Amino acid sequence: MSKKVAAGFVIFRNVYGKIEFLLLQTSYGIHHWTPPKGHVDAGETTMVTALRETQEESGYLKTAKKTLNYNVNGFPKTVIYWLAELINPNTKIRLSDEHQDYKWLNVDEACKYAEFKEMQEVLVEFNNFIKECVKSLDQGNKEAKYTLSTTS
Repeated sequence: MSKKVAAGFVIFRNVYGKIEFLLLQTSYGIHHWTPPKGHVDAGETTMVTALRETQEESGYLKTAKKTLNYNVNGFPKTVIYWLAELINPNTKIRLSDEHQDYKWLNVDEACKYAEFKEMQEVLVEFNNFIKECVKSLDQGNKEAKYTLSTTS
């Protein structure tokens, strides 16, 4: 069996200076919590998949990128996440039939819900990335360019 590849966005919003991440609870299996993501269809790029799946699963339509590699039911899987900011924090979530609930959570709460170590590391790294961006902007560096490592 070939390796499965999935892609999605880690979506955050800034509400009164507090960063919150969007996690969706699956409506299947162990009902785990993850950012919106889905499998890459034949002929799609991972970015096209991330855009499509995020639109399908949350109703949202750049960012930093992070790749995770792990096994699911004994088979290798790669998931590619990009970081995206929700500009209007009051935008309504529209869940697909693949998910039954959603939560906006600070990084510590998000890590408790995202039970997998690799996902927790991505959330912490993205949170630190956001803080560094804000810090640089607060110091007047409006031309700052940011890069986040793409290694897992």
